[in-house]
Amino acid sequence: MNSVLNNLPGSLAVGADGRRREASGVKGQQQRADGSPRRRSSRDLPLPEATISELDGVRYLHLGHTPWVQGAMRIRRPRKLELEYVQRLMVWLLLHDPEQWTQLRCVHLGLGAGAGVRFTHAEVQARHSTVVEINPQVIAACRQWFRLPADEERLAVLQADAGAWVAEPARRGMADVLCVDLYDHDAAAPVLDDADFYRHCHDLLDDGGVMTVNLFGRNASFRRSARRIAAAFGDGAHAGTDEGPGPRVWMLAPTEEGNTIVIAQKSSVMPEREILLQRAAAVTERFGLRAARWVHALQPLQPPTSA
Repeated sequence: MNSVLNNLPGSLAVGADGRRREASGVKGQQQRADGSPRRRSSRDLPLPEATISELDGVRYLHLGHTPWVQGAMRIRRPRKLELEYVQRLMVWLLLHDPEQWTQLRCVHLGLGAGAGVRFTHAEVQARHSTVVEINPQVIAACRQWFRLPADEERLAVLQADAGAWVAEPARRGMADVLCVDLYDHDAAAPVLDDADFYRHCHDLLDDGGVMTVNLFGRNASFRRSARRIAAAFGDGAHAGTDEGPGPRVWMLAPTEEGNTIVIAQKSSVMPEREILLQRAAAVTERFGLRAARWVHALQPLQPPTSA
């Protein structure tokens, strides 16, 4: 989930069933002001219709009839990561040697418009990409309107509840990269955000694995999420173990739209800045992403002590 778009003249909404209708207007981007936290489970929420709007050559995915953007694709450049926060979710590239990128197993919780999984599958050419999405209409919309590839040996798109899926013991250690972007049509707080969920995310990763999480806003929801991620991955997560107490949780400074990417590492340390910049140059050369900006925006996460 990125941001809200307002007053888009001439936009077009398309349901996952293929029906076309006028969209609520979309123009510009602004951060949601609602900061009140809500504890929710994705299993308790009705599944909204996936709708689509288009503006200036970019196709947007929405949930229900709200203007909140769940994902985007530039129609003539479908492999390009259109939204800045989705680009930043790929910061895990800096934490792995470029020679290892094609050997990585990537998991995406939340499909959005499919940009992340299209990137890891087609651009990075990762060893395997798995995406877990609870809403069948989102999957159908991505297949029809966002060029989501068909499942094959290196790609699996699963309709499932992400919270239940990561909790299965058989999933432990199955991923080297985990990208989490789980917001509903209200965009007030992540749908899955409790302590157990982040512990299961930690367990899903193999040693040396990296999780990136999209958190929207700088309100009570962000503070609560930050504390829980830090508890699962951070200073307190490995106390008394051979892994040591070093920092495991980092963040990128927020985008203009208010998206903060949190980076959580398992059994690894942050590379030196020189190495990060060298890998950023490789990311830019291969994918055209301005990854040096990620290095400059990187900082240790300091979760607030109060909600």
